[in-house]
Amino acid sequence: MSGETEDLTNGFNPDLITLLPEPPLSKKRSSIGVCMVTEDIDLQTLYSAYMQGIFPWFNEDEGDPVIWCSPDPRFCIWCDNLHIGRSTDKFLKHSPYSYTMDKDFPSVIRACRDMERPDQGGTWIGEKIIRAYTALHDVGFAHSFEAWNGDKLAGGFYGVLIGSVFCGESMFTLEPDSSKSAFALFARSFIKCGGKLIDCQSYTDNMARYGAEEISRSSFRSLEIKYLNTALSVDLKKQFEEDVAGFPLRQHIPTMPSPNR
Repeated sequence: MSGETEDLTNGFNPDLITLLPEPPLSKKRSSIGVCMVTEDIDLQTLYSAYMQGIFPWFNEDEGDPVIWCSPDPRFCIWCDNLHIGRSTDKFLKHSPYSYTMDKDFPSVIRACRDMERPDQGGTWIGEKIIRAYTALHDVGFAHSFEAWNGDKLAGGFYGVLIGSVFCGESMFTLEPDSSKSAFALFARSFIKCGGKLIDCQSYTDNMARYGAEEISRSSFRSLEIKYLNTALSVDLKKQFEEDVAGFPLRQHIPTMPSPNR
């Protein structure tokens, strides 16, 4: 733990939930549900926000303040409806990657920040987000999942785990099929442990492929209230490490450039 994140974790109490404002009622079919605006992200507020279906969503690079949101509808995967595509299962039978949990959270969140996303105007992951979620990782609620090609980070993602709810935050891919195979392995381990809900926050084509669907904010909150306080039946890290112990299943052979003619 760095001195900076240690300062953020001082005084943190998971039994203390700070009540945050509800988003105003909206007549629009879709709303990002702004609950409040602050200048920074303190750890107690961040944890309390997740306990109430709220998360920070803003563009620090553009000088935005911290905007706390609770979208309606909410995009999530009910674990009974998880769908892993045939191509991913086929890849996993011969995956060249090894997989880990919480091996290098700082590198994962920064790789998510640096990932080029042509469909987005930039990244919402700035230094405020990095400091806050690293602190949340230090107290045991934010987690990273990594895919490795040898000793090189090939892909991964991070999110927040409270009770039997996993809130996915961001994903990055540096080598083919790395992050999606890591997510598939995580999701299956999560379900084995008694995981109930994967919160994807807002619609993406990528998560829709796994069976995510839009539900109303009120329905999402009803599920959260139940499952945030329902602990997993098995330790996720122990289960995940057991499930990925056999990887890699083949040696990774890098693509060589064609010789000049």
